[in-house]
Amino acid sequence: MYLIAGLGNPGKKYENTRHNAGFRVIDALSEQWNAPVLSLRFQALLGRAVVGSEKVILCKPLTYMNSSGEAIRRIVEYYDIPVENVLVISDDVYLELGTLRIRRSGAAGGHNGLENIILELASDQFKRIRVGVGLQPAGVDLIQFVLSQMTGDELKTLGPVVKDAAAAAELIVQGELDQAMNRYNGKRNA
Repeated sequence: MYLIAGLGNPGKKYENTRHNAGFRVIDALSEQWNAPVLSLRFQALLGRAVVGSEKVILCKPLTYMNSSGEAIRRIVEYYDIPVENVLVISDDVYLELGTLRIRRSGAAGGHNGLENIILELASDQFKRIRVGVGLQPAGVDLIQFVLSQMTGDELKTLGPVVKDAAAAAELIVQGELDQAMNRYNGKRNA
């Protein structure tokens, strides 16, 4: 079984913010796999899919970004999902808009949501897809930047990246992490 968790903040006011890139990818996977993410459990919205022979839980934590690990830990414990079968999709302000970075494991890289997941799971051995949402402009507060609404042009650039992240997630679930990394890491969609 796999858990794919997209990070973001719940509520209409956060919908088009940079921080909700992970939610957008979950929405794309939900549509692609015909797996509505509507079931409310473990402080998260969940959906279920089967990809090849692999059962997959799609997850949008409702605990807000900096506490995402609480919901993810509860799901992992309940379904006894190995940490290496957890895939987390998040925004990344250190990547240009239109790029992805896929990793097998690693540190939080300054992302509070990932840091909380590492703390709650007591491990950094989960896979991750980081969606580039643009570099933080000089003189702009980080929190203000990630919670600001994206422009129409930025959202247009983000669209293909979300599709690429969804395609990469499907490859990862099918056991093709290296192929996903080779195909999508650093790809620029501008």
